[in-house]
Amino acid sequence: MSRTPLALILQTAMCVLSTQAVLAASAPPVEVQSPGKVLKVTFELRDGVPTYRVSRLGRPVIETSRLGFVLRQGPPLDRGFKIASTQTSSVDEIWTQVWGEERRIRDRHNELVIELTESSGDPRRLQIIFRVFDDGVGFRYHIPAQAGLDNIEIAEEATQFAFTGDHRAWWIPAFEPNRYEYRYTDSPLSKSDKVHTPVTFETADGLYLSIHEAALVDFASMTLWRKQGNTFDVELVPWSDGVKVRGPVPMTSPWRTIQIADSPGGLIDNYLILNLNEPNKLSDVSWIKPGKYVGIWWEMHLGISAWSSGPKHGATTENTKRHIDFAAKHGFDGVLVEGWNVGWDGEWWAAKTNFSFTKPYPDYDLVGLADYARQRGVRLIGHHETGGGVENYERQMEDAFALCQKLGIRAVKTGYVAHGQNIQRTDEAGQTHKEWHHGQHMVRHYQKVVETAARHQVMLDVHEPIKDTGLRRTWPNMMTREGACGMEFDAWGGENRNHPDHTTILPFTRLLAGPMDFTPGIFDLTYEEHRPNDRVSTTLAKQLALYVVLYSPLNMAADLPQNYEAKPEPFQFIKDVPTDWDETIVLHARIGDFVTIARKDRNSDDWYIGSITDEAPRTLEANLGFLDAGREYIAEIYRDGSDADWEKNPYAIVIEEKRVSSTTKLPLRLAPGGGTAVRLRPATPATRPAGEGAPPTAAEAE
Repeated sequence: MSRTPLALILQTAMCVLSTQAVLAASAPPVEVQSPGKVLKVTFELRDGVPTYRVSRLGRPVIETSRLGFVLRQGPPLDRGFKIASTQTSSVDEIWTQVWGEERRIRDRHNELVIELTESSGDPRRLQIIFRVFDDGVGFRYHIPAQAGLDNIEIAEEATQFAFTGDHRAWWIPAFEPNRYEYRYTDSPLSKSDKVHTPVTFETADGLYLSIHEAALVDFASMTLWRKQGNTFDVELVPWSDGVKVRGPVPMTSPWRTIQIADSPGGLIDNYLILNLNEPNKLSDVSWIKPGKYVGIWWEMHLGISAWSSGPKHGATTENTKRHIDFAAKHGFDGVLVEGWNVGWDGEWWAAKTNFSFTKPYPDYDLVGLADYARQRGVRLIGHHETGGGVENYERQMEDAFALCQKLGIRAVKTGYVAHGQNIQRTDEAGQTHKEWHHGQHMVRHYQKVVETAARHQVMLDVHEPIKDTGLRRTWPNMMTREGACGMEFDAWGGENRNHPDHTTILPFTRLLAGPMDFTPGIFDLTYEEHRPNDRVSTTLAKQLALYVVLYSPLNMAADLPQNYEAKPEPFQFIKDVPTDWDETIVLHARIGDFVTIARKDRNSDDWYIGSITDEAPRTLEANLGFLDAGREYIAEIYRDGSDADWEKNPYAIVIEEKRVSSTTKLPLRLAPGGGTAVRLRPATPATRPAGEGAPPTAAEAE
């Protein structure tokens, strides 16, 4: 891992500050503060039961909450402890993302490691590790190697998050058939039940909290269950036999994370989850390229074509060439083709074993199209829909990714369309079991996919995924995921359609976990010819703004090519907007109402702004103080027209240019369901003090 020079940052080497032995079961509390003394974690044994609490600037954020595990066999690991030792250390370093919404990430935290041992019997050991940042806390468990404990089965995790009040919460339900694909409920936390993470809270005194997890590897996904009061208990997603986690000792849990900010935007520019993941494991990242793509996809959702073979088959050689030509003409990097491979006929989501991931339909010339695309400066994007048949996929996965590598296919979109507890697993005795998408079985599977893809230099876009927990830092070929209600819900219409406030909630909930392949860019917002009773719940300008607001390093222009050709002026913004950023700044934020984000292109001096609102019109003002002082810029503005309205007049758009500078306050008028997209390109060269060279370029990636 590379670091910036010592002159640019404070760098504190990892060092032991204290080690102490404490023999009493009810020892004095042990505390660790964040580097800026903003947050404090207090660990305490209460009659041998491990607990923690969190305060911010002296005010409680998390009240006393339990820690530990209940095992399937043997006494629980959540009581009867004494503190054997504690150890503290500090880190302050900057690392560089291979790609991302922020190029340089500062990791500045204090760590506390607590070694617990049981007070009686044949004592077992448990470590609890806290890392405390100024804007959040992460903690995890480590069960070290020890005599008599070779393998372990966890029946429950005893972790709690005891909140200080009945906070306002934005949440989606857990253990429901449609995975993470639900619209967010905005309610007091007391109205929730079992919820997925990230779950976001606003307190009565103006704090914003998000609970999630980091570095989910070979463990069950964490959900939260409000059993009583204002306390959430961790509920791990189980195996089909009820066991939550099984495996050898030593065993380490993911980090449980608490992000804390005094504004909603402070959650967006919080990189705690990335900092809690291991550094990049790939020695060569030259083949990992963020970019934009088009594809044969939206036409299926509109019913124009079909995934299955026959007269309406969308994945034909002719149709794919048309998309490749369009992509080449307009500078897109890739063309996604769904329905290219044998297995889509009939009820493919139920068959689970019919898909081939190497054999195309007869009307799809895979080898010829891959070559045609390369000649045009474009690459095919593969598609591996499993229908939830993960065993069928794993049998073919090595050959499938090897084929991609051979043909120069550098990205693959995967899919797992199976509902509820409907992932089939066959055990060693040949018995079949049905597993959840989010249990340890599938966590292992998704990890196997990303590592196999990396060996063959393939980037991933995962639909119906396991939730992002920051592993994109460790495996940067894990580019983007779905994992929420994306644009396809607007194609289906009716009760399924996304409401105007949906995209003003996602940046503060789902996208806190990581990038989302929302697939924006619909220009035919009412598609009266194909689905006259349905429509998209935005204005045209808002569709453009989503490219800045909803981050994805692989971003789709999802509409049909002819719809872009009919509106070349607004289409220019989609062609221009990058997918890899140097810096991100939140200018305005109110969860569920509006958000404005400015991002600087990693490869130029251009800045981009995206501002969106819910169903209410807004007038905001963007302070452009982030621009270089003394330098003029041309603001290319794509805004809602004066009479724009997502329901009544969604196409009204004004495209204009203005000269601006760092002193400009740029007005943003947002129509109901509307938005504004802005490109800010320098009109004059950068000015620097005499003797100052150019700013440093990106450091060598981890």
